[in-house]
Amino acid sequence: MKDDNYKKRFKIAAYTERWAVTMTKVCIRRAVSVAPFPRWQFVGFAGPDGGESRGVVDLIAIRKDHGTPRDGLKRGDTFQIILIQVKGGHAARPTAEDGKRLRAVARRHRAQCVLLASWKKGRTAQFFSLRAKATKDAVDWNKVSDLSTIFC
Repeated sequence: MKDDNYKKRFKIAAYTERWAVTMTKVCIRRAVSVAPFPRWQFVGFAGPDGGESRGVVDLIAIRKDHGTPRDGLKRGDTFQIILIQVKGGHAARPTAEDGKRLRAVARRHRAQCVLLASWKKGRTAQFFSLRAKATKDAVDWNKVSDLSTIFC
């Protein structure tokens, strides 16, 4: 009996996680639908059987950077990257350790932003951006009211 409840909870969590990722993509695409090309592409990291995989990043938004190129590069050679951690249902907020790990991953891959997407069934996803530096007094996550400012 106890084992059945345990398995059922994991199935529900995996289902919620998949929907949270889907709804995150939908919200981002709606917010930037009027933006000119190049369009953002999404790379998801699902684990075995479509569930969660290891690591702190659940989704990457990436597109070619058509801005002014740096030394020795041509327009479109580099990428713009946004790292996204997705929380669905009643999942706990990221810890300070998660924030530290996300900052390290962002530095390593030169991501321009780190987002937290939080989704619950029947509601629109909420987005939060990770502060560049951790402070003792301040909250690490700032609510994003307009996604077009991030995905410009």
